[in-house]
Amino acid sequence: MTQPPQILVADDDRLIRLTLEAGLSLYGFRVSLARSGREALDAALEKRFDGIISDVYMPDGDGLMVLRELRTSQPETPIILMTAVGSVNLAVRAIEEGATDFIAKPFEVEALADLLRRHLKARVETGARLYSSQAEDNDASPPEDWPPLVNGDGFSGLIGRSPAMVKTYKLIAHAARMDATVLITGESGAGKELAARAIHDFSVRRVKPFIAINCSGLTDTLLEAELFGHAKGSFTGATAERAGLFEAAEGGTLFLDELASTSPAFQASLLRVLQSGEVRRVGSTQIRRVNVRVIGATNQPLRELAERGGFRSDLYYRLSVLTVDMPPLRERMGDVELLSQHFLRKLGGGTSPSHLTHEALEALRHYHFPGNVRELENALTRAVALATNGPITLDCLPPHISGINQKQAPSTDDPMRNLASDWPSLDELQRRYLAMALEKNHGNRQRTADMLGITRRTIQRLIARYNLNALNEAESLDGDEAFEAFEE
Repeated sequence: MTQPPQILVADDDRLIRLTLEAGLSLYGFRVSLARSGREALDAALEKRFDGIISDVYMPDGDGLMVLRELRTSQPETPIILMTAVGSVNLAVRAIEEGATDFIAKPFEVEALADLLRRHLKARVETGARLYSSQAEDNDASPPEDWPPLVNGDGFSGLIGRSPAMVKTYKLIAHAARMDATVLITGESGAGKELAARAIHDFSVRRVKPFIAINCSGLTDTLLEAELFGHAKGSFTGATAERAGLFEAAEGGTLFLDELASTSPAFQASLLRVLQSGEVRRVGSTQIRRVNVRVIGATNQPLRELAERGGFRSDLYYRLSVLTVDMPPLRERMGDVELLSQHFLRKLGGGTSPSHLTHEALEALRHYHFPGNVRELENALTRAVALATNGPITLDCLPPHISGINQKQAPSTDDPMRNLASDWPSLDELQRRYLAMALEKNHGNRQRTADMLGITRRTIQRLIARYNLNALNEAESLDGDEAFEAFEE
């Protein structure tokens, strides 16, 4: 391309328009501007642009309207949609309408320039359109009755507007259009099952069952019986023939969570089913064809496990045709307030929801959430119970989030704090307390008895009962008392 690429930028925010005009010009693009969807459409129909960048939410015609209109007349033009309000619903609609890409605000102009260059280069090299509103190699079609665009909460259950989540929404949208296996990775509590449900709900299989099973904690026999079914008498407790979850999910989606915990033997069985599309119930010889899409999930680095031999590499490659990585909450802390509002509305059960005070919200924003979104929901469930229909204050949050108790609590080196930290039995608690009292009094039994308000004879009996070393303790005593302690 000998001339500078001609780019149209459409956004109702003047600052964004000017920023992109100045920034993209520095990277060798010639930029034209539009303030609305209608203005962008008129400009694009009057002059052919090499690429178009459009905001989604604009007055007088939104970005999706621009996309729909231009895909008919200019199917090869790269069109990138940008938004500060992301949802799976919006990402799926953008991909279905033929968006070349879908990005979240805020973003770096340099990154956007690189993205433009890649798409322009791909268009020149292929000589064909990059994306189509009707994928020729895919039978997927959009739902007949799309819901209206929403500001934040899509009906997928996934909540968030951060760039990390918008990137995830885009992957979910692409996964929904294809019918191959998908692997969802991410830490516990990050929302892997919600992502799997979203992929199912936006796919052509959405009217068929979605069934989820956690593979951890089940033996190979039980797991295979659950998934593949079993014949009567095939193992202890198999009193009747039973279909498995593969058959129950016919035409739909089967979500297998915690796959990294499964054994090599089970992995081999699962691989056979994925390759053949056939299941055989445990203890039976009959083969049954199944039409099920499998979505796997793991909170462990499955690729690394496969490279080290800790997971079957052939199964890993079979599962990871497309991988969706769920970002941990600490990488999208800007979503904490939005998530909190969602959970508080949910916990309100239709009544007026509780609200967070500024201090409580700041505490949530500065906590690292190792348990991710699930931990946030649990913390707010506790907070609503303690708030009793009032505002959620700092005191309502768990101490490890609010930091209140940690600030006021004694040092962890304090022996009295550690005395019962592991909730011992009363008998063990008494033994520890006696040992501490003897140590404080340098082994002097009389002083220990006086301090505890019991007789010296009781101290002697307790020392014998708990097998405390009276001889060593007596070494710190003097004269006749030490000799008497030894004699006892």
